[in-house]
Formats: sequence, C-alpha cells, structure tokens
Amino acid sequence: MKDFGSKSFSLRSLRFCFASFAVKEFNRKGRKGLAKGAKVGLIGLLWLAALPFCGAEGPVSEEQINQIFAELKSDGGPGGAVLVVKNGQVVFKHGYGVIDLRSRRKIDGHTNFRLASCTKQFTAMAVMLLARDGKLRYQDRLTDIFPDFPEYGKSITIRNLLNHTSGLLDYEDLMAKPAAGTPPENIPQIKDVGVLQLLKEQKTTKFPPGTRWDYSNSGYAVLAMVVEKVSGQPFGDFLHDRIFAPLDMKQTVAYEKGKNTVAHRAYGHTHDGPAWREMDQSPASAVLGDGGIYSSLDDLAKWDRALTHNTLLSEAEMEPAIIPVKVPDGSVQDPDGTPAAYGFGWFLNPYKNRSRMWHYGETVGFRTTIQRLVDDKLTIIVLCNRDDVVPANLALKVADLFLRANP
Repeated sequence: MKDFGSKSFSLRSLRFCFASFAVKEFNRKGRKGLAKGAKVGLIGLLWLAALPFCGAEGPVSEEQINQIFAELKSDGGPGGAVLVVKNGQVVFKHGYGVIDLRSRRKIDGHTNFRLASCTKQFTAMAVMLLARDGKLRYQDRLTDIFPDFPEYGKSITIRNLLNHTSGLLDYEDLMAKPAAGTPPENIPQIKDVGVLQLLKEQKTTKFPPGTRWDYSNSGYAVLAMVVEKVSGQPFGDFLHDRIFAPLDMKQTVAYEKGKNTVAHRAYGHTHDGPAWREMDQSPASAVLGDGGIYSSLDDLAKWDRALTHNTLLSEAEMEPAIIPVKVPDGSVQDPDGTPAAYGFGWFLNPYKNRSRMWHYGETVGFRTTIQRLVDDKLTIIVLCNRDDVVPANLALKVADLFLRANP
C-alpha cells in the first residue's frame, strides 16, 4: 500500500500557494499574467521539491506514525489499517498484517473490516434522512411506529433510542442461553427483527425513558427496524440506496450471510494461548443496526468527506446529531465510567479542549475507532482485525503528533 506522508501533504499545500499566486497574477495583469504566474509557480515547485520537508502543519512524519502502530506490524498475523486525513487531504494511509491466516493477503486501503459499534453513526444517519424526508419525527413514540409494541413503548421516543436514554433491556441478556459446551457455529444468531420481538415480550425498562443515559445496543437494533418499517425497504438496502451509493462507497455493506458478500474481507482474530485463532462471529453478529457494517479506509475517507461537506444532510439538519444529550442527574458516562457526551450515533466529549466526534467498535475479533477533531480538520481512523488493541488510544497518539506540530 502507498503511504501518504507529511512531505506529500506539505507539497500539496505549497502547490495551492503557487496556484493562488498565479490567479492573483491573472486578476492583476490578465491572461499574460496567468501564464507568467504559472511559469513562476512551476519553477518554484521544482526548486521546493529538492528541499527538506518543512510544511506549515509541522513535521509529522510517516515514521512517527508508524512507530505508534508498531505492535500491529506482522508478516503473517492479523493487524489493522490506519488513515489520517488533515484539511481534507489523506496524509497517511497504511495497512499492517494480513486479512486472515489462510490466504495471508496483506491488509490495505480496500480491506473491509467489521465496524462493530462504529456502525451506529450510519444507523443514526438513516433515521435522520427519514426525518428530513418528513417520514418520522424525533419525538415519535415507539408505539407510533409499532402499534403492537407493549405499553411501555409509549414512553420511548426515537430521540431516546438515538441518544441511549431509552432504558431498553439489553437483548444479549434476554437471549436464550445455549447448553454448556455448544460449539459457537451451532449457536443460532439473532437478527434485528429477533431483537425487536424479544423486547416486545418484556414489560418494562431499566429506568423511566429520558431519566438516565445507558449505552444500548438494543436501541440501535430497534432503530434498524424503524428504518425498515418507515421506509418500506430492508435496512441494508436503505443504507445502500441512501448513503453508500450516493457517496460512492462501493464496497461498504451491511453484511447478511446468504444475501450478500464482503469484498476484500478481513476476518477477526483472538488469541488462543500464544497463537492467533480466526474468530469473528458470535450469536449477536447478525444484528445490523448496532454493529453489522463492513467498510474500508478508502470508503470511510468518502464518509468523512461527506460529513465535512454536509453532503447528505445540511448543517442545520445535522445539528441534532452533535448536541450532547442531557439527563436529570447529569451522569452521562462511558461504559468504563469516564465522563462522556453523546448525540446521535456519535460520542461528543472533547479531546484536550478540542471539539470531537468519535466512536469506538468492539466485537469478537475486531476493534475499531473513528476520531474526528472537527475544528482541527483532523480525522484518524483505525480498523483492526484482532482484539488485543485499543484503537482509540492509538488514534489519539496520532492526534497528539498533529496537535503538537500545529498547536
């Protein structure tokens, strides 16, 4: 895979400067001035190409970033893929390790990883598109969408589902437990419709909706079914038609075994003693709304660009997604107990006082993160097909390099 280091980024910036100079010459002297300005710019670029890198964004080198991901380097083991976008330009892209232990094909920008909970930003976008279309409202109740839902659904709004204040019971706790010793491949997988049915069999929630924040995979599985019911399309088809296809995310897919395939698929891995074992399916792996999308660095760069330029939703339409939820007792915390902020499908707590949209993903065999430092125009994406790393920590080390270089 080709790396895009800081030197190439700096030259892009300088090309822009010389192009601007040429345009100014055109404005000042007309077409002759443009030709003269372009000639000067070309000479200057040839001269600058021979100089050591000293870009305006500071000396963040490929080597510095590579050092952060040294633990992912492997000739025959699983690893990961890393993308850094600064000011709308890809400045670093690299793959480490292999997609599986059988083919040992190298990970690259086309490799598709299971995003796990980074899927939630796409589920939220699907709901927001339907709201923009006027087909639902954030204040709609669960019973408005599903009239046969139990009485407790009258207190749960679409907004509660999006920002994790619904209080829904965790579907994995409600699933039937397999007999001890049952091989994983013999355990039935639940789907989003099965999650909805389990919740219809319940009588209550963990707490009154809207009174507390509690991260909920159940809520996002239900949102997938909301999208299906309101749009009249299967959830995966809606994602394709309204998000992936318009953004030219050609290989991104909500994976459904037997219905579609994942091109350039990375398989998840976990440690089995000292060795790696391929393992990336669990009884919950067929649920789409909370974590079933596969995507690559190349496609996620397009997603990041669309968010930056408000391609799918206007800035005003996107605003509800980036307003942190408030609860009466103020106790919005990450699952690990640290303070958090959450909108629609995005964590929003800042990093070193800088605005941030981010998420992490954890599922059997995969660990992922998308970190967007919005005001700094810096995005770091780390996708791993191994479960022994914390991508968010690695991504923020990369962020630190850029923040120190351009404080």
